[in-house]
Amino acid sequence: MDDPIQGKPPTFWQMLQSVLAAAFGVQTGKNRARDFNHGKASHFIALGTLFTLLFILALVGLVQLAMHLTAP
Repeated sequence: MDDPIQGKPPTFWQMLQSVLAAAFGVQTGKNRARDFNHGKASHFIALGTLFTLLFILALVGLVQLAMHLTAP
């Protein structure tokens, strides 16, 4: 992966990986350093908000499906 000292901003896929790692509560020190040193907070906030909304919609959809399948 990229060295956090290089000064490159993280790519979309690296930011998505960081958001998913944050959702599970795990992140490598190298990636955390890259995100804090070279990433824009607004990008992570937007991606994290989008992920959260999609996660909630997926849960609501699964509950609706379970309710539909168990209804007489």
